[in-house]
Amino acid sequence: MSFGLTFDKLLIIGIIAVFLLGPERLPYYASQLARLVKSLRVMADGAKERMREEMGPDFDDIDWKKLDPRQYDPRRIIREALTDDEPEVKVKPVTESAYAQRQRFVREGRPAPYDSEAT
Repeated sequence: MSFGLTFDKLLIIGIIAVFLLGPERLPYYASQLARLVKSLRVMADGAKERMREEMGPDFDDIDWKKLDPRQYDPRRIIREALTDDEPEVKVKPVTESAYAQRQRFVREGRPAPYDSEAT
């Protein structure tokens, strides 16, 4: 992962760090940064090993590039969704309100319709 950092940007960051920290404190903070990067790398490797242990052989079969969120272009996803040729769903027009329908069921002695997915 480069995070878009080129050599030029790293050089500018280094020069700014020299001015902000000073030459006497820069080696200390550079070593602290190196320790942080190493510890993050060790933690990431540990997490990867734990995933490999818990998932078993399926872990090696995963195509991680497919799961990279940077590959998704929202404009393409929306364009594909809008141009998708799905059959139209026929919706029965509502002739009476839900209240009127419930009142009709009460008059007829039938229980009101119940939607199990609505609760």
